[in-house]
Amino acid sequence: MLKDILERMDITIGEREEALFDLYFQNLVSWNEKFNLTAVTQRKDVDVKHFADSLAGAKYFPLGASVVDVGSGAGFPAIPLKIVRKDLEITMLDSLQKRVNFLLDTLAVLDIEGRAFHMRAEDAAYTEMRESFDVATARAVANTKLLAQYLLPLVKVGGRAVLYKSGDVDAELKEAESAIKTLGGVVTLKARCDFEGLGRSIIVIDKAFSTPTAYPRRKIK
Repeated sequence: MLKDILERMDITIGEREEALFDLYFQNLVSWNEKFNLTAVTQRKDVDVKHFADSLAGAKYFPLGASVVDVGSGAGFPAIPLKIVRKDLEITMLDSLQKRVNFLLDTLAVLDIEGRAFHMRAEDAAYTEMRESFDVATARAVANTKLLAQYLLPLVKVGGRAVLYKSGDVDAELKEAESAIKTLGGVVTLKARCDFEGLGRSIIVIDKAFSTPTAYPRRKIK
């Protein structure tokens, strides 16, 4: 089913990728029995709501990009992106150590390269990670104004933030307009991806100039 869904999204996967998604699903379900990673556990639903959804923005990640996934949770969108886009270098950040343990275990089980850290984005922005990535991304973490403050400080000038959004994105973009500009960003794309009844909007914010050193605030509001 996943292969068919992805083909309708103009994404082609082979036996290797299918096998990796199978392993990913099995590991997700196994860990989910120990602690809550996701309420979505049926294979069909995981294929649509996690795997395919994570790949909705795949074409907006430049070739060979270094990518940081903020609030990665169970690895979405970073791990599905890495499965399909071997060229990407992925780093995942999450505020809960148990989820980071799952992410590291999944990378090992799938035998794919990547990093995962127990760290909040607003703290990562005051480490060597600041303005070090080609792309920062997040899926369903917060509203657009907050996401801009989480993501843009981690992005190089000339890089971009790729936001996975649902709901009224136009209203959120209007509210976030001033913050995005202050942080050095320019909204360059808003795209809609609809499949299997699950609507997803992708927002691309290009990094036009360096984020002022006062941002992000340690406690973002």
